[in-house]
Amino acid sequence: MTVCILGNGLTALTLAKALVNYKIDVVVLCDKKNYKISDTRTIGITKNNIDFFNNNIINIGKLIWKLKRIEIFSENLKQEKLINFKTNNDQLFSILKNNKLHQLLKKKLSKNKFFRKKFINKKNLSFLDKYELVINCDSSNFITNRYFSKKIVKRYNSNAYTTIITHDQISNDTAFQIFTKKGPLAFLPLSSKETSIVYSVHNSSKQKKENIEQLIKEKNFKYKIRNIEKISSFELKSLILRSYYHNNILAFGDLLHKIHPLAGQGFNMTIRDIKILLEIIREKLDVGLPLDSSVNSEFQKKLRHKNFIFTNGIDLIHEFFNIERKMKTNFLGKSVKFISNYPPINKIFTKIADRGVLF
Repeated sequence: MTVCILGNGLTALTLAKALVNYKIDVVVLCDKKNYKISDTRTIGITKNNIDFFNNNIINIGKLIWKLKRIEIFSENLKQEKLINFKTNNDQLFSILKNNKLHQLLKKKLSKNKFFRKKFINKKNLSFLDKYELVINCDSSNFITNRYFSKKIVKRYNSNAYTTIITHDQISNDTAFQIFTKKGPLAFLPLSSKETSIVYSVHNSSKQKKENIEQLIKEKNFKYKIRNIEKISSFELKSLILRSYYHNNILAFGDLLHKIHPLAGQGFNMTIRDIKILLEIIREKLDVGLPLDSSVNSEFQKKLRHKNFIFTNGIDLIHEFFNIERKMKTNFLGKSVKFISNYPPINKIFTKIADRGVLF
C-alpha cells in the first residue's frame, strides 16, 4: 500500500516523514524545478505541537529557539502592554527557520527505505489511478486548479514583509507584536543575536522595501540593530476550501486553509491536521482496512468545522485590531488590556493558541 503526496514543500515533507514513521510506503510527486524557501521566512510552533513533532515526526530540538513569553502592544496606547502570555515552563512557543526544517526533512527522508521521490508529467493524469490515496499539498499545481477551485477567499489589502535582523546579544526569550497604525509588526526571536520580523502593512502594494526597513527601525524599542537582511514580501489573504477532497484526492496544508500571520498559527493548524490524519490512518491499519477515499471523508468530517471556526477566529482578531488601527480613540485597546489581565481569560487564550479550538 502506497500513499502518494503531491508537492515538495514543508507540509508535504512533514507529512511524508510522519507516514514513513508508520512504515507506510510514500511517493512524493513534484515538478522538476528546484523548490526554494526564503532564508528570511520563519515559523512559530506551539509547545503542544513541538512535543507532537518531536515524538511523532522528527526531533527538531536543535533547530528551535524557545520563547517563554509573548507580549502584545498597541501603538494607540503608546506601547502599553495589552496582553502578556507567559508560562512557568521553559517553553510557550518556539521559532525556527523554514529552510532549516526543510533541509532536515529532506536529509532524513532520502535515507528512508519507505520513501521515494518522482517527477510529475503534467500532461498525464493516469498516475492518479495507481494510488488509492493521494494527498495534495501543492496549492498551485494542475490538480488543484482542476479539483479544488471552490473556496472562500478574503484579501486583506495588505502585504507581509519578512526579514531577519541581527543585533547585540541579549536574553531574547520574549516575542512581541505591536499593532501599529500601518498594521501588525511582530518581532520573533531566533537566537540571542537574531530576530525574525513579520510586518503586515495595510494598503502596501506599492510600498518600497526601503521604507519598510525604516519603519522597522522606528517601531523597534528593544534591539540595537546591527543588520537587516534582504526583505521578502507576499500578499496577505485568508482562504477556506469548501470541500476537502475529490474522490481519492485529499487537499492538505495551505490548500485547505490559509490565515493571517498575526497570530503565527498557519503551520500549527497544519500540524493539528496531521495529528487527526494519523489517528484516522492508525485506526484503519489496526483493523486491516485499506487507506482509501474513506480516509478523506472521515478527515473532513472531523476537521472542517474546527478549521472553519479557528480561521474565522483569527480573521475576527484581525478585524478587531484593524478597527483599532483606524480609530483615534484607545477604547478598544484598553478593553482588551482589562479583559486579558483576568487570569482565567488569559489562561483560555493561551490554551486555544497552543492546542486550537475544541480542545
